[in-house]
Amino acid sequence: MNGFIPLWPDAASAHAGQVDLLVIAFTVLMVALTAPVFILIVVFAVRYRRGKAADRVHPVNRNVWLEVSWAAIPFLLTLAFFVWAAWLYFDLRHPPANAMEIDVVAKRWMWKFQHPEGQREIDDLHVPAGRPVKLTMTSEDVIHSLFVPALRVKQDVLPGRYTTLWFDADRPGSYPLECTQFCGTDHSLMRGRLVVMAGQDYARWLAGTQGGDTLAAEGKALFRSLGCSGCHAPGATVRAPRLEGLFGRPVPLQDGTTVTADEQYIRDSILEPNSRIAAGYPPIMPTFRNLVDEGEVQQLVAYIKSLGPRPREASP
Repeated sequence: MNGFIPLWPDAASAHAGQVDLLVIAFTVLMVALTAPVFILIVVFAVRYRRGKAADRVHPVNRNVWLEVSWAAIPFLLTLAFFVWAAWLYFDLRHPPANAMEIDVVAKRWMWKFQHPEGQREIDDLHVPAGRPVKLTMTSEDVIHSLFVPALRVKQDVLPGRYTTLWFDADRPGSYPLECTQFCGTDHSLMRGRLVVMAGQDYARWLAGTQGGDTLAAEGKALFRSLGCSGCHAPGATVRAPRLEGLFGRPVPLQDGTTVTADEQYIRDSILEPNSRIAAGYPPIMPTFRNLVDEGEVQQLVAYIKSLGPRPREASP
């Protein structure tokens, strides 16, 4: 619905259609359960408004099965809706393995999107139609929240932490995106567009947009300029963890626990190296908190993610 007040925004994905169906069906259920009650209240109030003497000689004839059904059937129906809604929620937390990854940095008052091919956008996000897209998001200052009404998805974006959101927009068009978490004076101006394009149109957009180096390539150059290779390179004299094949693998820690080397772990290792120390290594890595911003941290993470397995682990 495109009007002055968009009470029901367009649906640009299958997930949005499922959310709409859930809302409509649940509304119908609530009306079906509550309308008879309110109607009978009005009917009884009018019919018996003058009252009359009650005959209490015999006990009330109670219909137990009717009373049990009135409680059990609504409970089972609402439980079914809970399972349906939970399935939609958990589906948003498990992006497909083939999803295109885009990094997002939020700051007052703008959205910065970084494509894997190197393209960068401010407040606009171009994506191909019919292809899953995974957003890895963080904030440089305060809490923001990315909301795309046409996709029926929203995710808080937090400083010092990565959050993810994925979607599969299958309807080409331009749709608004906005911040729904109050973030300061110009919060209402923190808006943008999601531009969903057909495959060929998206390919032409990529070709006609100044991309530069990929995030991984920029991360590699930054990795060297910061002197990280002096400790983490294969021939380094300082004993430090090897980074080849690190992403996605379990990492034993000095405190006896084990974590998975995901984006958050790599980020924390760069900015807070002593928070989770790898087992068998001394806590000598310096922090880079005041040397790199969130965009550069994403470049370093992209580079480490791009590293293949160690030479002895490579397939023959």
